[in-house]
Amino acid sequence: MAEVLVFVDHVDGAVRKPTLELLTLARRIAAPVAVALGAGAENTAAALAEHGAVKVLTHDASEYADYLVVPKVDALQAAVESVSPAAVLVPSSAEGKEIAARLALRIGSGIITDATDLEAGAEGPVATQSVFAASFTTKSRVSKGIPVITVKPNSAAVEAAPAAGAVEALAVTFSAQATGTKVTGRTPRESTGRPELTEAAIVVSGGRGVNGAENFALIESLADSLGAAVGASRAAVDAGWYPHTNQVGQTGKSVSPQLYIANGISGAIQHRAGMQTSKTIVAVNKDAEAPIFDLVDYGVVGDLFDVVPQLTEEINTRKG
Repeated sequence: MAEVLVFVDHVDGAVRKPTLELLTLARRIAAPVAVALGAGAENTAAALAEHGAVKVLTHDASEYADYLVVPKVDALQAAVESVSPAAVLVPSSAEGKEIAARLALRIGSGIITDATDLEAGAEGPVATQSVFAASFTTKSRVSKGIPVITVKPNSAAVEAAPAAGAVEALAVTFSAQATGTKVTGRTPRESTGRPELTEAAIVVSGGRGVNGAENFALIESLADSLGAAVGASRAAVDAGWYPHTNQVGQTGKSVSPQLYIANGISGAIQHRAGMQTSKTIVAVNKDAEAPIFDLVDYGVVGDLFDVVPQLTEEINTRKG
């Protein structure tokens, strides 16, 4: 039976949601074989099996924590040589895309990045992408080698499909390049208690119309009422109102949540490129001619300082 490799994104054995989404998509193509690396790799097996992994290849070594990217590429290459998969799926994070690109180069294969959907095809997996600043949707496939595909978070609903999830040790020999870039220190990011921006099911963003760093408290309150992540437009970030790590757009992060709420954002093409694949888009803007309204499912023409507090209050009331 054909198999497809799924690279596991986990933290000490806790599997992150994008990996479970990959397993759901992988089952459309072939039997998923998960590759879990680093500390706690074996502890991922139960969650991976619950979501369709017929096998879990694990390997732990200090290199995965001590050096950047290349040790993981070495391991994935070993998995490819062991399994001869129909495809390799990787979460579309910054690290994931670098791992995928390096792997594709090593095995002489084509790569597709930032896929938003996958389906089986007669000549290999067919990926859907949003391209040219999200102006077009394309379908493409890799024509040479084993397809390496990165998939955006929130591209599929997680579906459980229990499978064997047999744990097997993966034999890995690290290359000379594996120790080329050493991690010299780590600083834990201060937790906000909110979900990771690129993985969140709901994102609430603020733009130039928020008119000041102190006013982002309104955006945060709305986000917290919905259990959402907070985003910001480039204008808001450049003005120093919110951290660059929260920027949504062509030069920031690309998000694809179930619900995206844009507040005081005009809708320049650079911002749209980072959120246009959101399933449902809501905008609040006092300018009825703002370009964002060409994109939305629901638009509110009004002052965000009036609309957002009322919306937050209504949500909290209904939750209560």
